Amino acid sequence: MSEERSQLRRGWTTGACSAAAAKAACAALLTGEFPDPVEIGLPGGRRVAFALAEWQTGDGFARVGVVKDAGDDPDVTHGALLRVTVRHGAAGSGVTFKAGPGVGVVTRPGLPIPPGEPSINPVPRKMIAEAVCEAAGSAGDFEVEIAVPDGEKMAERTLNPRLGIIGGISILGTTGVVIPYSCAAWIHSIFRGIDVARAAGLDHVAGATGSTSEKAIQALHGLPEIALIDMGDFVGGMLKYIRAHPVKRVSVAGGVAKMTKLAQGMLDVHSKRGAPDLDILASVAVEAGGGEMLAGKIRAANTVAEAFQLAAAAGIALGDHIAERAWRTAAAVLRRPDIALELAVFDRGGALVGRTEFRPSSS
Repeated sequence: MSEERSQLRRGWTTGACSAAAAKAACAALLTGEFPDPVEIGLPGGRRVAFALAEWQTGDGFARVGVVKDAGDDPDVTHGALLRVTVRHGAAGSGVTFKAGPGVGVVTRPGLPIPPGEPSINPVPRKMIAEAVCEAAGSAGDFEVEIAVPDGEKMAERTLNPRLGIIGGISILGTTGVVIPYSCAAWIHSIFRGIDVARAAGLDHVAGATGSTSEKAIQALHGLPEIALIDMGDFVGGMLKYIRAHPVKRVSVAGGVAKMTKLAQGMLDVHSKRGAPDLDILASVAVEAGGGEMLAGKIRAANTVAEAFQLAAAAGIALGDHIAERAWRTAAAVLRRPDIALELAVFDRGGALVGRTEFRPSSS
């Protein structure tokens, strides 16, 4: 994977694009001239230039649009227009931020930005403020409004609605650079989901590998949506964050194949990280009371789902034994006696086929 990634083209975050647009707009507000391309500094010290896609001046404002290029990353905001309007602000206000159409507003506590504020994260705010100061020549008082056409529709494909970010996308980025397939945005969303659940006072969260297992674990416990963590393949990432930011009860839920990989000790259960081992699955079936005939059929199975069906037909509770092994893998990451952990395994239809009880992840 590292070799594949090195050959992929990198891109720019929404934060970097917004900073570039803000600098050009601020320059035009003060001088009437739009610098094109416009150069900004990234957090790591590198300086990069952006072309302007649109520009406009009016009564008391200047506006610039920069198109986000996410490189070869399948980012939902690739090709989005970051439209930034800069106006003079009230004396002593410094650089302030406003959400235009398509940029979300935070409505729940627990995120890096307090409720009521535009969902423009701290690092992009710093980048934008520094870019504006470069254009002005010194610190000044400016209002920066960011809008993203169709941003509300884009946000439907993100976790913003679940996190309580309403009205559009977030302006994100910690380095200014998008690394293709780094999954940084997904990991970020997992962390923020846990933060929001904790801030809401919830004592039970559930991480699921997919939509079927998520709906099933939600129904099993009657959980509110805010308690659901879309961990995807990043079981280890979610558990490590919870270890440092504890919640009293944690459910880990997934389908038979991904939970089998977790049972094998894999904390990243993406298909690129490895396949379920049918030999191990056959051995578990024997431990559960199955015979060598069943074990042979499981080793010859085409899929994990077929192996589970073969075990069920033989009256073997394979799911419970896989859940127990997966629980041990997950508990070894949490290692906290104050966190009770449960593991649940579901089939493709959402039926529960294996489960452990809640118990402390460390004695």
